[in-house]
Order: sequence, then C-alpha cells, then structure tokens
Amino acid sequence: MKSPLQLKLAFALWTRSQIRTVVYRKFRIRLSLTSIGRLLAQLGLTCRKPLFRAYQQNPSLVEQWLKKEYPRIRAMAKREGAEIFFEDESGVRSDFHSGTTWAPRGKTPVVRVTGQRFSLNMISAISPKGSLRFMVVRGGVGAREFIEFLKRLMHGRRRAVFLIVDGHPSHRSKSARSYVDSLGGKLKLLFLPPYSP
Repeated sequence: MKSPLQLKLAFALWTRSQIRTVVYRKFRIRLSLTSIGRLLAQLGLTCRKPLFRAYQQNPSLVEQWLKKEYPRIRAMAKREGAEIFFEDESGVRSDFHSGTTWAPRGKTPVVRVTGQRFSLNMISAISPKGSLRFMVVRGGVGAREFIEFLKRLMHGRRRAVFLIVDGHPSHRSKSARSYVDSLGGKLKLLFLPPYSP
C-alpha cells in the first residue's frame, strides 16, 4: 500500500478527504466524505491512530531478537534469579494535547493553557510483570541522569537486574559502563536492535 506522500498528496496519513481525492483522480467520480467513510467501513477499515516506526529499523533483526535473543535473556535471568526490566526515556510538554473533543457545530473549541510552556523528561523501567520504576528529569537526559536512574533502580535491590535498553548514547557511555562494572554483575545492560525503542 502506498503512502499519501508517494501519490503527491499534502498529508502523510490517509484521511477520508485524501481518499476522496484519489478516487476522483483515478475514476473521475466525486463522492462525499460520508460516502467515503461508508465504503471504508464496508471494506472493514476503521480510523486508527498509527504507530510510528523509524524507517531505518531492520525488521529481520527485530524478529531475530524477539525469537532468539529475548528467550535467551529470559532463560539466563531465570538461571541467575535476576529480574528483567525494559528502560526508555520520554518527553512531556505542558501544552501537549491528544485526541478530540466535542463542541457545538460551527464553534471550534478552545482549550485554555498557560503561555509559559515547560517540558520534562522521564526515565522509566518496567518489568514483564508490571513492576515500574521512574524518575522525572528537568532538561535533557544524558549519561549523568541515566546513572542516577540506575542508582535508584538498584537501591536496596537483592536480586540482580537485566536492564534492556535501546542504543541511546547515554546507555553506551563510558561512565555508564563504569558504573555497571562497579556493581560486580548485579546489573547487566542488554541492547535492543538499532532503532527499536
């Protein structure tokens, strides 16, 4: 299936309006947006929020990691009595809004927000059983912040931790490696395939 941009349309996602344009170009038939929606429903299609994936991601590496590497990590963790966690970073802005809202016809709803925007970053780790650890950071996330998170993750922990991370530079830094080495095997960093957050 081609993307709208490949067909020289203005927007990267398929909307009823974009589909209506393609129908007209190809068949010279003008359909209403309601008719397009009805046809899409008859074809079993629904409007969904897409997942975004880096085009650089290698699907075969991801599949190999899921089928071979992760089962190996799970077996090794079981042998060593270790817990597995998946770690990632994410940013949140004070003016971020997601979704839609209802309003009277012809009146665009207004959401009042402060003009003083700010953002925070969060580092979090979750286990397959749902155990969650997180830390909120003002500013960027570098090696120093990642190591602080690791210290908090390991504080008071009796069992070893296998932490699965992506290729972020802070995860591969010398200082992070040095901290992990200082724990004498109590913490292992294991890496996902490239471009696989």
